[in-house]
Amino acid sequence: MGTNRNKLLVISMDALGAPDVSFFKELPGFKRFLETASYCFNVSSVYPSITYPAHTSIITGCYPKKHGIVNNLRRQFGTPSPDWFWQRMFIKTTTLYDEALNAGMSVASFLWPVTGKSRITWNMPEIFANRPWSNQILTSLNNGTVTFQALMQKNFGHIRQGRSQPALDNFVMECLKWTLEKKQPDVALVHLTDVDSQRHLHGTRSQEARDAIVRHDARLRSIFETLERAGLYHNTNIIVLGDHYQKDTVKAVHVNYWFAQKGWITMRGNAIHQWQAYCQNCDGSAYVYIRKGCGHIKDEVRELLDALAADGDSGIEQVIGGKDAAAMGADPHCSFMLEARDGYYFQDSVNGPERSVAFSEGLPEAEKKPDPSSIPMHATHGYFPGKPGYQTVFMASGPDICENVEIPSMCLVDEGPTMARLLGLTLPEADGRVLTSIIKPQE
Repeated sequence: MGTNRNKLLVISMDALGAPDVSFFKELPGFKRFLETASYCFNVSSVYPSITYPAHTSIITGCYPKKHGIVNNLRRQFGTPSPDWFWQRMFIKTTTLYDEALNAGMSVASFLWPVTGKSRITWNMPEIFANRPWSNQILTSLNNGTVTFQALMQKNFGHIRQGRSQPALDNFVMECLKWTLEKKQPDVALVHLTDVDSQRHLHGTRSQEARDAIVRHDARLRSIFETLERAGLYHNTNIIVLGDHYQKDTVKAVHVNYWFAQKGWITMRGNAIHQWQAYCQNCDGSAYVYIRKGCGHIKDEVRELLDALAADGDSGIEQVIGGKDAAAMGADPHCSFMLEARDGYYFQDSVNGPERSVAFSEGLPEAEKKPDPSSIPMHATHGYFPGKPGYQTVFMASGPDICENVEIPSMCLVDEGPTMARLLGLTLPEADGRVLTSIIKPQE
């Protein structure tokens, strides 16, 4: 069953940010799109500003504390490789695709986060083979639309090289274009990660990141060509958006090392045996959880965290109380939230001395660790979304969208309600607003 309304195509370009605008607006695909688009180049992400909370906020219109996806990783402390929030069942609210399906529309999704085992019509979810006994193909098939994914793997699997970029996005693009032309879904969601991957590996302003934006431009042009060939261009509303930006990094902070020094984490070999307090990273921010029944150490934990934050070399910019973190939209179950200083990010490791950060003041000499000689990431995200120069973008063009309206500022949670309105739907639980200024009035 279809719909008489115009179609909706949502293209997420992970880690595309406001600082990229001056570059991409001169590229031919983006330039063509922006000629008729309404846009905002001052979009605040959510907190923590990482991929899974952000994409779930986009598609629900809710902050993480309401929709429940408060991190990329689930809380599986002590597990060597924790699972991510891959499946739809973890989302506590309705979503744009749920409402579309309920209205009889067809939906296609390509690596959109937190869609595993959903009802999406043609679903290729983002999920990793995370256990030694699993493999990527079977894991993906088990969490998405089996026959559809098998056909995509048969047709285009030769393009893919695991999770490496740009091959992964090239594979996704071929699957998307085939589906747009052959299946003509009412709603299509696609998540492209080329820019995000290059920034993690090489830095925000690297040539590799710029090259990835150029590849995105070519991908955008190929989407236009596909829609035109299928006769769908003039009845498709196209949204191009980012989920967060990134900041360059030079050092990793391992708070769990200090918790272990205090006896709040005990190890058995290289594995966590028991814990009373645990720091779970969100890259540029981190949650601190105190185990149920261990509330008596909360003041001591706060004292340690404040001592670290008072040291300018610690990498910790701010210690946020749990209630204040929840008021900012983050996990209401955390005891504290930590914000990293510029150039720093958090990791979970307890036994990582070669990558632990030294603190110059406020701690006993025996507890100090040396600076890292190397780091695994040159840039990352997760920081407080209001930081200067850290905003992302939103652009929309199509038959139901006004031309050349600039939105001064907005948040990711405004995107879901706006996209729902374009489909004649609502997201009743949304925290965000409908961007009515960019939607043409119904005739």
